[in-house]
Amino acid sequence: MSNYRIAISAFLAGTLGLMNLPSALGQGLCRPTLAVGQVSLSPMRPPTLERKWTAVVSIDASRCASSSRGAFDIVFSRLKETGPDVEFRQRFDWLSPSVTVEVDFWADEAVAGYWIDNIAPCRCGG
Repeated sequence: MSNYRIAISAFLAGTLGLMNLPSALGQGLCRPTLAVGQVSLSPMRPPTLERKWTAVVSIDASRCASSSRGAFDIVFSRLKETGPDVEFRQRFDWLSPSVTVEVDFWADEAVAGYWIDNIAPCRCGG
């Protein structure tokens, strides 16, 4: 029974110690705010009949140190006439004040929805 009490005491002490760690481990990291705008889907292009989905992603990196950059994902919900609908993600790089992103779609595909995910943090600026 005493080994059990020692183990519980050690677990509780470790948990309390972790809770009291300085927040410096996560300190100094910020995230920019990203917004998707100016979205368009091009007409089909011969000979492949692909279409290009294009958007301008505005980046508010005012909380970040100057010259910050990073990566982010756009998750797409894709509809397909001749196959199952799928959700997929595409990785892009962000750099303030904006970036233009492009994704190719086949003629029988359409974008049902999209959203930004996994925005890489930046060093906080002053």
